[in-house]
Amino acid sequence: MDYGLEDSEPEDIELDDDDDDDDEGVYGDNALCGEETVDSAGVLQNFTVLSKDDIAQNMVDSIKEVNEIFEVDPLTARALLVHFKWDKEMLLERYYEGDPSKLMSDAHIVIAPKVTRPCSSCDICLLDVPPSEMSCLPCGHTFCNSCWRQYLTTMIMELGVGQRISCAGHGCEVLMDEFTVSNLLVSSAVKQKYNFLMSKNFVEANRLMQWCPAPGCTYAIRCSERDARRVRCKCGRVFCFRCTQPAHEPVRCDYLAKWLKKCADDSETSHWIHANTKECPKCKATIEKNGGCNHMVCRNQACKAEFCWVCLGAWQPHGASWYNCNRYAEKDAEAARGSQEESRKALERYLFFCDRYLNHLRSENLEKKLYTAVKQKMDEVQNSGLPWIDSQFLVQAVDVLSRCRAVLKYSYVFAYYLEKNNQAQIFLDNQKDFEMATEALSGFLERDITGTNLAMIKSSVQDKSQYCRLRCTKLLDHVNEGYEKDWWAYVNPDSRQ
Repeated sequence: MDYGLEDSEPEDIELDDDDDDDDEGVYGDNALCGEETVDSAGVLQNFTVLSKDDIAQNMVDSIKEVNEIFEVDPLTARALLVHFKWDKEMLLERYYEGDPSKLMSDAHIVIAPKVTRPCSSCDICLLDVPPSEMSCLPCGHTFCNSCWRQYLTTMIMELGVGQRISCAGHGCEVLMDEFTVSNLLVSSAVKQKYNFLMSKNFVEANRLMQWCPAPGCTYAIRCSERDARRVRCKCGRVFCFRCTQPAHEPVRCDYLAKWLKKCADDSETSHWIHANTKECPKCKATIEKNGGCNHMVCRNQACKAEFCWVCLGAWQPHGASWYNCNRYAEKDAEAARGSQEESRKALERYLFFCDRYLNHLRSENLEKKLYTAVKQKMDEVQNSGLPWIDSQFLVQAVDVLSRCRAVLKYSYVFAYYLEKNNQAQIFLDNQKDFEMATEALSGFLERDITGTNLAMIKSSVQDKSQYCRLRCTKLLDHVNEGYEKDWWAYVNPDSRQ
């Protein structure tokens, strides 16, 4: 099978030069394929980067749409959307299939205010307050504005509650509307925190929105589908829409989470101990063999047992005949295969893939230094009077190399969990060709990027870059076709634990 690559120019974006985690490079935004079109390389279709004002406008538009459909006031429309986590489709389904009155009750919405007795004192502070300083909710609970403000300040500033602030009345679950909260608040700091929480809750509750995970970034991403993968924020961060980790095709989110936990978990340390050490047959202390001699002496001062490393039998009977060490025992052999041998095999397999994963991670970090060489070369071009555009092929090549390194890195995570079959063998062949192409581009850039004649290396750099793009796309096309056609089967390397 062979797959092609459709090139398209990505949109211009502002990049954050201080973001060291950006896998798209410091100078370029080349993402291997245009991120406004779908291809099997996992690039996302129809995503939009939203600012704070855009998020607020999205909330207003959603409320207006529900308001027009249900013919309810905007405050009720907003409360319904909050109850259904801003999922309009689910709200419409429940509204037309069920009892609208029950729907309102479940959402803690009171349509019409109850008739309340005239109040001259607040039920919270018990002080006499003029009616103009009292506020009442549709549920009928009436308190002085000062108590309302204290309650709202606590809910917002200390508890971090935004969209689901309930009435201050004892046991009352009726939600306070945004209009009432905004009118009661006077502190600019509390208002600012409330607006932030409203936007935060709106994005986090919306299954088609995600905050950019870059530190300090205030943008959000809106997608046309929940299963979207690779997106790019205006700050330059490229990440997976589903899990907000750095873009990690071809491995899927759940297996990446397993891998990251495995790499950080102490279970691998204990697994190494089990594979490379034995227990003293007398006191059960863990012992590592650090020499060639099989005559072991336990260093536990209370034990000092002498035993054979091979069979764990007492050392004294061995003598010249080696006692039981040369006698095959089926049960003992089976037990060994079931514990230490299996552990060693599993550990060796993990270390094989982990070593290659970490190797590409190190290469990825080291190759970021190429951007410095690119910057110097671009300055040389400008100083010599040549057009600046003549050096852009170097920026694009380093961007492609950075992208390919990331894909190769995660391809070993994918392979670690992949069960052997015909399609897995095709994947490994594609991975090998892709890796060879990436190494060729990397070596060429590191050796020849400091050359004086750009015209001499331009054609070679562009050819190698394009070939890397093609090999990357071929590998990812095959993986995504396998996802669609259910080709992939997975092993569970951690089943022993």
